Parts: sequence; C-alpha cells; structure tokens
Amino acid sequence: MKNYLQISIINPNFAFQKKLSNMKTYDIVIIGSGPGGYVAAIRAGQLGFKTALIEKYNTLGGTCLNVGCIPSKALLDSSHHYEDASKHLEAHGIEITGKVKFSLEKMIARKASVVEQTCAGVKFLMEKNKVDVFTGVGSFVSPTQIKITPNKGKTETIEAKHTIIATGSKPASLPFITVDKERIITSTEALQLKEVPEHLIVIGGGVIGLELGQVYSRLGAKVSVVEYTDSIIPTMDRGLGRELTKVLKKQGFAFYTGHQVKEVTRKGKTVTVKATTSKGEELILKGDYCLVAVGRRPYTEGLNLEVAGVQKDERGRVIVNDHLQTNVPNIYAIGDVVRGAMLAHKAEEEGVLVVEQLAGQKPHIDYNLIPGVVYTWPEVASVGKSEEQLKADGIAYKVGQFAFRALGRARASMDTDGFVKILADPQTDEVLGVHIIGARAADMIAEAVTAMEFRASAEDIARICHAHPTFTEAIKEAALATTENRAIHS
Repeated sequence: MKNYLQISIINPNFAFQKKLSNMKTYDIVIIGSGPGGYVAAIRAGQLGFKTALIEKYNTLGGTCLNVGCIPSKALLDSSHHYEDASKHLEAHGIEITGKVKFSLEKMIARKASVVEQTCAGVKFLMEKNKVDVFTGVGSFVSPTQIKITPNKGKTETIEAKHTIIATGSKPASLPFITVDKERIITSTEALQLKEVPEHLIVIGGGVIGLELGQVYSRLGAKVSVVEYTDSIIPTMDRGLGRELTKVLKKQGFAFYTGHQVKEVTRKGKTVTVKATTSKGEELILKGDYCLVAVGRRPYTEGLNLEVAGVQKDERGRVIVNDHLQTNVPNIYAIGDVVRGAMLAHKAEEEGVLVVEQLAGQKPHIDYNLIPGVVYTWPEVASVGKSEEQLKADGIAYKVGQFAFRALGRARASMDTDGFVKILADPQTDEVLGVHIIGARAADMIAEAVTAMEFRASAEDIARICHAHPTFTEAIKEAALATTENRAIHS
C-alpha cells in the first residue's frame, strides 16, 4: 500500500493522519483475547483475512480463561471431589481409613496448571491460523490506526481496515466499598486465597458469588450470601432460585435476600457488613473475608474511544447496531463490552458473526436462545423465557415439570435434587423456555437449545426416544407433562 494522507470524515481532529511507510496493515485487528476476541481471530484466519490480535496481558484468553470460567470450574471440581470423598463415598460402600484431608495449595496449583494449558492452547491456535499477536495496550490513534503500548519496549502503530473491540469486563463494586484485595476481595482474589475463610460473606447472589461460595463452603467455610433482590440468581426463572436456595441451605449456606448493603468495613482480619431490609431492619455480619460479587462492568479504559469517535451508552457499554457495528463504520464491538448477557459463549458467537459478515456471509444470532448456566452442584441451566418474563409480556403458556428424584439414574448416583421445567405455547405447543436445576444441567440444556432453534413443540421432544437410564429422560418427562400431565414416571 502506497504512502498517503488519510482524510478522516469521522473525526476531523485527525483529518491529516500520515501513514508511516513501515506500518503493518491488517484486514482485521481485534483488541482483547478473551473468548470473543480469540474466536473471532481464529475465524478470521480461517476465512483468509490478514489478522492481528492485541492483548494487554502476557497470556491469552482474557478473564474467562485466566481468572473466570476455567479456573473457577477447576476449583469447583476439586472441591466437589473432596466433598464426595468426605461425605458421600461411604454410602457407595467405599471406606476411607482416617480423616479425609485436602490441600488448598495443591488445589490452587492444579487450577493454575489447567489455566496454563488452556492459554497455551489458544496461543497454538493463533499460530495455526496465522494470527499476529501483539502484547500491549491497544488504543486508537484514529478510526483506522491503533497504537500498541507494551509494558516494556517501544510503542508500535498498526493500520486496520476493520477493528473489533473485544475488551470484555471487570468485576463491579459498590461506590462505598473499598476493595483491598486482601480481605475485601473480588472473584480474581477469591481464586487464589492461601487459606479457607472461617466465614465468607458474599455480597451478591448471582452466578459468581454462588459458585465461589460453594467452593469454600465445601472446604469448611461458613458462607453467608447477602442479595439485594428477593431471590438468588434473580435473572433466571424464580423456580430455579427457590430450589437452589433450598439445596444450598442444606449444604450450610445462609441467605439474606431483600437486603441492601450499606457499609463494608475492615478492622484487622475482621470484615463487617451492614445491610438493611426495605422495612429498615438492620443486619450486621462479621467475617474474615468478604467477596464482592455484584456483577461486572464493561472495560474500555485505555482504548481512546473518543479519539476514534466511538460512542458509549450511560452504562459504559459500546453502542452497536444489530450487526454489532459501532457508529464508526469500520469499528465493531462484541461480548461483555456491548449490551446483552455477559457470557463467554455469547461473545464467541458475536465474534464469529462479525467476521463472517465481513466475509460477505449472512450469519445470525438468536439472543433468546443463548443459554445461561450456574455451575454450582446441583447445576442450574436455562434458555428462552422464564415464567416471570412471559407473565410480564402477557404471553399465555403451559407448564410441564418433572423432578429428578423420580429418575432411576438420579437415584443411582444419589443426585436427586432438582427438576426440569418446560414452558410451551398453549395453542401451538412451541417450546418457549426450558429451565433445569440438577445434576449435569449444564450439558443437558444443549438439547433444549437445539430443539428451540428448530422451533420444536413439547410434543416433538416428548416423542424423541431418550436413552435409559439418563438424566435427560427428565426433559422428555417434562415435555410429556406439558399436555394433560402425561409424564410416565410421576
């Protein structure tokens, strides 16, 4: 490409941005290497685009692989094994002589190993798909030029025909809380504690708080959850929240729903949390650790979006249209940094969508059919509309529900908590929502997503032959139950 003076109509402040003769040029530049960013890079490489990926940290994978989805599941699995060995194996006729012990240090080390392997896999995929990786902070110099500032060394500027912002999110907090990362912590610090808390106070009854709360509850911590709304996992069907509350209470959790946190203070090793109900009743909890798990916020710091002319909304999210295109035509944004659920698999689908659009294809995402999962045990998974959403929208529906305790497979494995609930249109029988709490719900939800993608009816699911004995038989039985309570085993 020849040297030229680029005239920018979008941002007149950079009307005469001179292109350097040695500047590297790319068809697609992606800022951020989380699931959305690195998947977009892979798809771009597959489609023959000259692609660059910019990541500020030394490892690829973003929050999900480094301090989110992957490490939290590693600790959940390790703590689950410990709980089974210490509480459940005897019922299976397996006797362990002496006290079952655990090493938190080894659990954390195994988690780190899983993260390292996974991140190395992403690096390999970048090389395989001929994606150039730059380590440093990417920031806009103009709508088509991005400066990369590494921790050490010289800055570099590259040229992008198209840019995809995939910088993800960071843990959110409350204005009056000082997160010291020692006793008042976020999910990042909770993944690498050097001791099991005696009393872990969790602010927020969503996915992050419950998953990490269960890790430490299994290892002996007292866990108290303070939630502002009147239900845990409040964005999901309320039936799931009620059932999960019941199960986790049996495991030792204490729940304080309908409580607004007013103050969090620390003195030495003691953290004090003060909260009030809507009636003004005060709650005071004292613990040695407090996990602030009130959600996440879009992360756009350092991007210099104003220089490129990219607009954000009042919540700090990058504004995009249905094609995930910003107000600057050659700049796109995906994942946690835009509207919608903050889910890794949602970001992945959006990354692929943008790249395939640029290749002239016609991809599509049905946001109603992106499943949500809570990886506690029992697991919780949901897709489509909840009962509360259908009621609010004035949409008629019928319900079919089937309890796990009626399954032979659930009794055989001693995983009898939970149920499958299917919501369907009373006239057409089309499935409107599927909500599962129980063993392997995270895997089972894929059947529901598949059925709903093809606009299946409850009768369609009911007529499918499910292997026996399996947990997925509960989906078939719930589908049968939507019509004249035809469930066979209840």
